[in-house]
Amino acid sequence: MRRFAIAAAAALLAAPLAHAEVRIVVFAAASYGGSMALAKRLIAGAPADVFISTDEASMEEATKGNAVKAESRVDFLGNTLVLVAPNSAAFDSLSLQGDALAKALGDRKIATGDGATVPAAKYAKTALTELGLWDAIEPHLALTTDALAALAFVDRGEAPLGIVNAADATAETKVKIVATRPPILYPTAITDAAKTPEAAKFEDYLKGADARAVFAAQGVGLPK
Repeated sequence: MRRFAIAAAAALLAAPLAHAEVRIVVFAAASYGGSMALAKRLIAGAPADVFISTDEASMEEATKGNAVKAESRVDFLGNTLVLVAPNSAAFDSLSLQGDALAKALGDRKIATGDGATVPAAKYAKTALTELGLWDAIEPHLALTTDALAALAFVDRGEAPLGIVNAADATAETKVKIVATRPPILYPTAITDAAKTPEAAKFEDYLKGADARAVFAAQGVGLPK
């Protein structure tokens, strides 16, 4: 069986995939990348049996491109967008207000993914726009290929703040969460090109109690 997953959830999916190897027997390496980039690869014919996305727009793109079976789609997890800082930062929480962010940033950057392919970055733009901060913050964004790269920027001190999903932030021990936003959804679906019944079994496993227990330990759970 082949699987597609996304870099933003690489850490989140590692443990469930390891358990699935035992329960499903047929195991294949996950292919990681930004959700929208993977959706476009699937539409172009890239081989995969299951698509897991960290945003609804990428899944809708794959559905529109007839790359996934629409009837198999389900929102199986919820996650939260967070603002992170290095563990060495003098503050443990930060108000999502212009003055507070400007003081924490100075003339430096906020690390986040590229909004063209990384869902967390698109959620970040939406959240900052809702807060009336997008115009002020946009020039300070350091765009990365995925959430793991954004976390690395913060970890190394190259950026004083980063915007990622909570599960990714929890997996990185050298940063701390200093602010949060409302939950976001992770949809999954079986691809139109799936060639094995194991794909449905794998999706069922992701929705089951055992996988949810693993996800819950990493800070994510059922969609609200």
